[in-house]
Amino acid sequence: MNSQHDVIYGLMNELEEALEKRGVPLFGSFSIVRKDTVTDILDKLYAALPDEVKEARALLRRKDEMQYEAQQRAEKIIADAQAEANRLLSESDLLRAVQREAEKIKEQVITDCEDIKRKALDEADSLRVQATEEATRTKDGATVYAEQVLVNLEQNLAQLQEVVKNGQVQLERRRAESDGQVNGNYANQHPDFAQDFRMN
Repeated sequence: MNSQHDVIYGLMNELEEALEKRGVPLFGSFSIVRKDTVTDILDKLYAALPDEVKEARALLRRKDEMQYEAQQRAEKIIADAQAEANRLLSESDLLRAVQREAEKIKEQVITDCEDIKRKALDEADSLRVQATEEATRTKDGATVYAEQVLVNLEQNLAQLQEVVKNGQVQLERRRAESDGQVNGNYANQHPDFAQDFRMN
């Protein structure tokens, strides 16, 4: 252990001498030293350090590396979490947009159904009115036709009644005259008898 300390102290003295002897005084406390000289002395110092110091230095370096890796992982986790949050937010926005569109479609379907229902009711009312008017016209036409038929029938019956009356009169006349007449064609002797049975 003492030999390592001696080596270290010797190298430190060598560094001091390099700064004092090989440096060129410049503005008082400043001096110029060759870089390779200082680098060579530092390398020797690192090599002369005890194993415990080297291990401690290695642990410190590993600690820094682990801290850096942990920081990188933490930043990645945060970035992934942020990306996932953005994705979920985007999906949530998309879901809300889909729900809004579904509500619009639902309202449109309801409106269309109401329009179809209203048009169907209007058409049914129109058909009912047309049917009522057609039935009224048919009824009126049937009434007029029936009245005309009855008028014609009444006229025919009046004519038939007149014929019947004429026939009855002629029969009475014939019966009254038959006692004093000879056998023969009475109709030929009295042509007005056949005329009385004709309808006007």
